[in-house]
Amino acid sequence: MATIAPLKFLTVPALSKHTATVVFVHGLGDTGHGWKPVADMFRSEIPHVKWVLPHSPLMPVKANGGMVMPSWFDILSFGFDSEEDKSGMLKTVHSLNQLITAEVDAGIPANRIVLGGFSQGGAVTLLTGLTAERRLAGLAVLSGWLPLRGSFKSMISDHATSVPIFWGHGTSDPLVKHDLAVKSTEFLRDNIGVPTAPATGEPKGLSFNSYAGVEHSTNQKELDDLQAWLKKALPAVD
Repeated sequence: MATIAPLKFLTVPALSKHTATVVFVHGLGDTGHGWKPVADMFRSEIPHVKWVLPHSPLMPVKANGGMVMPSWFDILSFGFDSEEDKSGMLKTVHSLNQLITAEVDAGIPANRIVLGGFSQGGAVTLLTGLTAERRLAGLAVLSGWLPLRGSFKSMISDHATSVPIFWGHGTSDPLVKHDLAVKSTEFLRDNIGVPTAPATGEPKGLSFNSYAGVEHSTNQKELDDLQAWLKKALPAVD
């Protein structure tokens, strides 16, 4: 793979001793700054967590008439049922793994790192977290979908079925349809073997959470649920 420039990113430092990291990936047309208010809001409940909020490169997006905007890969159709930009996705996977490596090199083990993302960021979160050599503490997918389903099974890592996944999706999402999210989670369960999370206890398996009436966005209930899941996935340590 040709040399890929490291991603630029925004850091929200831990309030207390840094023992865990969340890397959160924004959606199409956004930047890391768009998720800083969420990181700021969560800090009092998980003060040991540092947030890394990367900014995507700028590129033309075919589904938006070729308009140049922040994007993690080209989107050919908002139906998400046409050919996908596999090479663009894999470049982003490489870049996100670089960010994770930097955290590991700085002393935060992979099992103390959660990778998450919204929409397009959720798609690359799944692709990165379920194919990487390192097993992360968990993956958080908001309004996302599973990309590259035709070849995904051949790409997964040995630990793909053991990574906890929080998935939140609005039932009224007009862009990434709720039905696509349901089909994505069914694919993970039926074709990959990802188990369904238990209702209580430590985060294990896939927890799929629907939010009635929510469109392509989040609401406070979803953020509260995500925060509660993060507290379990990245518990405080001495």
